[in-house]
Amino acid sequence: MQVEPFRISVPDAVLADLRERLARTRFPDEIPNSGWKYGTNLAYLRELVAYWRERYDWRAAEARLNTLPQFRARVGGLGIHFIHVRGNGPRPLPLIITHGWPGSVAEFMEIIGPLTDPARHGGDAADAFDVVAPSMPGYGFSDHPTEGGMEPERIASLWVELMRGVGYERFGAQGGDWGAMVTTYLGARHAPHVLGIHLNMVLALPEDPQNPDLTGVTQEEMVGLMEAQQFLKEETGYQRIQGTKPQTLAYGLNDSPAGLAAWIVEKFRTWSDCDGDVERRFTKDQLLTNVMLYWVPQTANSSCRLYYETIHADKFPPTGIRVDVPTGCAIFPKELIKPPRKWAERVFNVQQWTRMPAGGHFAAMEEPAALVDDIRSFFRPRRA
Repeated sequence: MQVEPFRISVPDAVLADLRERLARTRFPDEIPNSGWKYGTNLAYLRELVAYWRERYDWRAAEARLNTLPQFRARVGGLGIHFIHVRGNGPRPLPLIITHGWPGSVAEFMEIIGPLTDPARHGGDAADAFDVVAPSMPGYGFSDHPTEGGMEPERIASLWVELMRGVGYERFGAQGGDWGAMVTTYLGARHAPHVLGIHLNMVLALPEDPQNPDLTGVTQEEMVGLMEAQQFLKEETGYQRIQGTKPQTLAYGLNDSPAGLAAWIVEKFRTWSDCDGDVERRFTKDQLLTNVMLYWVPQTANSSCRLYYETIHADKFPPTGIRVDVPTGCAIFPKELIKPPRKWAERVFNVQQWTRMPAGGHFAAMEEPAALVDDIRSFFRPRRA
């Protein structure tokens, strides 16, 4: 596998075009005093768009991303972009971390340093990892798939090829959102290569979804199940659109930066532990840098297609699989899906189950120190 160094360098013309589009944004109306009830709040989006056009510094964000060693390689016929930072410690453990939608590798900016160089961040050098953080096919600076069928099980196979190509026959894996599905398939289908998996979103159904066995489910877990029911009722419209007609949606998102930001930022607010104030957890710069990794490479369509491909492969969520490699589960209180441990143990060889005191779906950004500590703790026994 040929690996080539990669550096983000967005042409000035792309940034000038973006500013012009932002200046010409045609905002819709809104029911007065409706807040975020109907979707992204108009006043907040106006504020964000003005900041994006007048104050946001992409070049500073680009420079920060470029402090991390980045590469591209042909994997399964696609060009895959990835960050690869070698650990500083006596025996770094290889670890692949996978993002989801509407995230990107920018989510990992606060955890890569502590994972790769723990001693510099107040930890033990013996906990060092070699971190590989790829952009999934159709995301960021990876190629857009040009044929159907690119779903999480297939991506897991690409990741094994990628890790072997950069020198790792055996490795750990970590992920949330789509990254949790890819990581689950790594553990289920590629056990000889995988030392263990760590998830910050656990996908596990009861044996009979129509008549779930609630025996032994704790009160706290019951509350989590009720919250999941509310999510399924009120918050899954995006799944239906992206899973059935992503092409139609893409015309708006690919043409309007304000529309793209509204579609993505609303999820950061709704899915995080922010009590309704998105900037309690994320700065405008963080939000917009993530949006830029969709706007610049024009991945609104190719990223959303992952929903279509997975749903039409009948793999949403994964069913009929068993993960026998050791599994660590970090359960953040505002995560979208929080199955009872009993259900998770039907699917996974659960060796660590941590209930976190705070945080939501975007754990690497919301609670980076807690996530890093849990990853270190889980993989420590696997290093032998």
